[in-house]
Formats: sequence, C-alpha cells, structure tokens
Amino acid sequence: MSGSAHTRYAEIEAFETKDGSTIRELMHPRTHAGRAQSLAEATVAPGATTRLHRHRTTEELYHIVSGHGLMLLDAREFQVQAGDTVCIAPGTPHRIANVGDEPLRLLCCCTPAYRDDDTDLL
Repeated sequence: MSGSAHTRYAEIEAFETKDGSTIRELMHPRTHAGRAQSLAEATVAPGATTRLHRHRTTEELYHIVSGHGLMLLDAREFQVQAGDTVCIAPGTPHRIANVGDEPLRLLCCCTPAYRDDDTDLL
C-alpha cells in the first residue's frame, strides 16, 4: 500500500527538542510514510520539566505510557499518570513535569506533523 511504513524503535535515534524533552520520532512525514501526522515518544527525566511552549497550528495528543507527571495546560494544572491522554489545542501554552522517581514516558501525536518552526517557547 502506498504511503505505508514500518519502523523499529531500536533503530530510531533520540534527540532533544526545543522544549527540553528527549524525543524519538516513531513516524514522521519528513522521514517515513504518512502525510498529515507524526508520532513520537518523549522522555522527561525525574525532576525535570519541559519548557513552557505552544504550537501555532498543531493539535497534539499526549498519551502517558509510564511514570507520573504534572501537566500545565493553559492556566490549568493537573496530575497525569500511565494510561492518561491529554488533548492540546493549537495555541495552548503547555508543559509537563516529571514528579516521579522514574522516567516519564509519553507518546506525542501531532496533526499536522510536528515542526520546530511551529513551536513558540514562552
């Protein structure tokens, strides 16, 4: 099927993004198939917090895979844990802090696909 792809986690190199989290792009139109969305795994170290930021055009979903965090979404702050999913509308300031003893791991799905130039640090 055209536009289909398969990736392997162990073959994807991690890097640090503008918000300070460590990311593995599991699927992104820039390097894989797909046109409209991207999927990445983010890791936030114990005691660390991502930088407050917003995306001008991208809607983002965070799905917590492991660990415990404190999510700031616009002016609202709330606890998140494994199994929780957060929808972040375009233009919404947000950050996440790891408040646990283990790495906080989350899947980030972006539509349209993530772009650094769509990210404003606040």
